[in-house]
Amino acid sequence: MSDWEVVIGLETHAQLATQSKIFSGASTAFGAAPNTQASAVDIALPGVLPVLNAQAVALAIRFGLAIGATVAPRSVFARKNYFYPDLPKGYQISQYELPVVQHGTLKIVTDAGEKTVRILRAHLEEDAGKSLHEGLPEGLSQSVSGIDLNRAGTPLLEIVTEPDLRSSAEAVAYARALHGLVRWIGICDGNMQEGSFRCDANVSVRKFGAPLGTRCEIKNLNSFRFMERAIEFEVRRQIECIEDGGTVVQETRLYDPDRDETRAMRSKEDAHDYRYFPDPDLLPLAISAEEIEQVRRAMPELPQAKRTRFETQYQLSSYDASMLTSSLEHAEYFEACVQAAKGEAKLCANWQNGELAAALNRANLDIAQSPVPAAALGGLVCRLVDGTLSSKLAKEVFEAMWLGEHGGLADAIIEAKGLRQISDQGAIEAMVDEVLAANADNVAQFRAGKEKAFNALVGQVMKRTKGKANPAQVNDLLRQKLNASA
Repeated sequence: MSDWEVVIGLETHAQLATQSKIFSGASTAFGAAPNTQASAVDIALPGVLPVLNAQAVALAIRFGLAIGATVAPRSVFARKNYFYPDLPKGYQISQYELPVVQHGTLKIVTDAGEKTVRILRAHLEEDAGKSLHEGLPEGLSQSVSGIDLNRAGTPLLEIVTEPDLRSSAEAVAYARALHGLVRWIGICDGNMQEGSFRCDANVSVRKFGAPLGTRCEIKNLNSFRFMERAIEFEVRRQIECIEDGGTVVQETRLYDPDRDETRAMRSKEDAHDYRYFPDPDLLPLAISAEEIEQVRRAMPELPQAKRTRFETQYQLSSYDASMLTSSLEHAEYFEACVQAAKGEAKLCANWQNGELAAALNRANLDIAQSPVPAAALGGLVCRLVDGTLSSKLAKEVFEAMWLGEHGGLADAIIEAKGLRQISDQGAIEAMVDEVLAANADNVAQFRAGKEKAFNALVGQVMKRTKGKANPAQVNDLLRQKLNASA
């Protein structure tokens, strides 16, 4: 495969976070009984007219600003004509020649470093309904399909990249970055299981320096893991086809995760097959500079800007800052923790990216679901800073906080469990003297140049204090006494 270059472009459908549909007042809430959220407009009854949802337009503008794109002052809705059972009108209202967002970029981080992916366009459109092949009401033949039109008319922003991605890993990095961005700026909930965020991958291969190869589109990838596996299979399939003397056919394919393979769905349509033409029921969409500025003023601080600020304001490494800005929830948690910890940013970053992240991963929880609130973690960091806790004791306190013991508060847990660190100089010195007297062999080994013997002596002191002695004081006193009697 080293002789071949992989070329990938992604088309992503992000469901916009509006309460009603893009051209009707029907609800977009997920999980309703089939066909209970389909209005006369959605099911295309004769005589109905679409009315554009202003909030969907504002969310599209917000995305355009976030990727540094041009927000078109004038864009046009078109009819994309094709037949499908869950498309009552016989066409989909979309945008074609004049999309609302044009020519932006999104930076991703790969193993090779940072890379800029060009976004060709992002256009508004309505979703189709859904064909149901299982879970149908009792009594219906399993050979029939049902149609649920609840999704019909749901507002989508279709985001199309240039063919800039060169591996499945890069495609996943882009998809993750885009997923994080649309959630960060509040235009999409990003729920892939519910279909709010789904990707189509256009995959082709070519010899290095050759023209672009024939692409195949893999539809409806709704997990990052499936995206990676689907692309890798498709790349292998195309290379083997060409090397065996065959020709790659342009087509739409589906990924079967059970067999870990893609399979042909239909021949790939070109734009002329859809017979696009401007929708006569909708005026061109005009967006003024004032409207764009109004959306800009309401924008949150974007991930890259926040990452840079975290590095400068809190003196964090680029790695820490990147981890802490992986989502808006992570960033907000961190700043709330720092506030509670009276500015101890580095320790807060260490605990959030370390113990807390590990516990969340084990429990398969998002940070928004953390049993340990940011203020509580900040309180734990305070007890580390003032010497009440050692690092070891702090981990024990954190475990109790995670379980909600004693109200989940560090101070209450410390008092209830007697976990306060021993920092009394006299008490520690007495225990050091006892350990030195009882471990003559280790003392002799240390004086003979064996550093491991010193660690063994430290361990003996910590054992006598049940891990509560201040480790720094134990180290200092031991060295002082060993060196003084050498």
